[in-house]
Amino acid sequence: MHAPLTVDTIRDAPKVLLHDHLDGGLRPATVIELADAAGYRGLPSTDAAELGGWFLAAAHSGSLVRYLETFGHTVGVMQTADALVRVAAECAEDLAADGVVYAEVRFAPELHVEAGLELPAVVEAVLEGFKVGTARAAERGRHIRVGCLLTAMRHAARSREIAELAVRYRDLGVVGFDIAGAEAGFPPTRHLDAFEYMRQQNAHFTIHAGEAFGLPSIWEALQWCGADRLGHGVRIVDDITLGADGTPRLGLLAAYVRDKRIPLEMCPTSNVHTGAAKSLADHPIGLLTQLRFRVTVNTDNRLMSDVSMTSEMTALADTFGYSWADLQWFTVNAMKSAFIGFDERLALINDVIKPGYAALMA
Repeated sequence: MHAPLTVDTIRDAPKVLLHDHLDGGLRPATVIELADAAGYRGLPSTDAAELGGWFLAAAHSGSLVRYLETFGHTVGVMQTADALVRVAAECAEDLAADGVVYAEVRFAPELHVEAGLELPAVVEAVLEGFKVGTARAAERGRHIRVGCLLTAMRHAARSREIAELAVRYRDLGVVGFDIAGAEAGFPPTRHLDAFEYMRQQNAHFTIHAGEAFGLPSIWEALQWCGADRLGHGVRIVDDITLGADGTPRLGLLAAYVRDKRIPLEMCPTSNVHTGAAKSLADHPIGLLTQLRFRVTVNTDNRLMSDVSMTSEMTALADTFGYSWADLQWFTVNAMKSAFIGFDERLALINDVIKPGYAALMA
């Protein structure tokens, strides 16, 4: 008999996370302690519970721009090597405790140089933190592998530099490249030289596209820039129409995305908070899953949206009636889409993920 789908059983299920921002996942208490150590006085509260509530309220404004403003506080306390090591270590520990067995965590090195750190030192501190946190998790019997994505800000002009940094550290824990930030007015083609460089170096990259902006952003990310995955990709649903009989009809771009099995890094709760979806029940993940797009489930920003992989999967199961088989499908989709080697992906699927779900479905 199958184990019941509860918060506790879902937490124990092996999970894979592809879209998680390091500066969006700090523990509230850590933000407060790092702010105190750095002399940062801009926090709206120095009480951990109140601060966590403030982040959630600010994130749930329905505005991506307002959502992004909250990062001023987390980035503000992540300006030293010690702070970066601590945040990355705690990130790995928290994800492992949540049952995540593989994660790709992204951050923008260019945002962490205000106190004088050079870009390589920023990357090395974060990689060291992941190493420390992974070891601590293993001591508690929780095994996780963390890969790092280096993100360039789409409103800035350092993307080629960050791409070169990603290639420089790709054998040391960096698995890919990304661009992020407000989409409107900053199309991905502004950074075409960075993407061309990544392709020339046989390296992987994803692009935030189709979150707050529509189909043109997705089209550019794929057809001009050559993205391996789409960060969010929610608005691909705009290229799907329902006939009078309710039958979905895919436009050319939607069909291309599905046919090519392009992974969608979907972050349901975050999308509701930023206004990309009206509610979880209205989120395109339901239709896209039904149509068997390469859907993956992600957290985006665990602090801002007060979410975890467990809470996301629990909410989806409650909202759409998903079963263990569906949660395993999301997880295998994500593992297939990870930016590590084929043998490593296959080993995690066959030796960790499938046995883990088999035990829950026995």
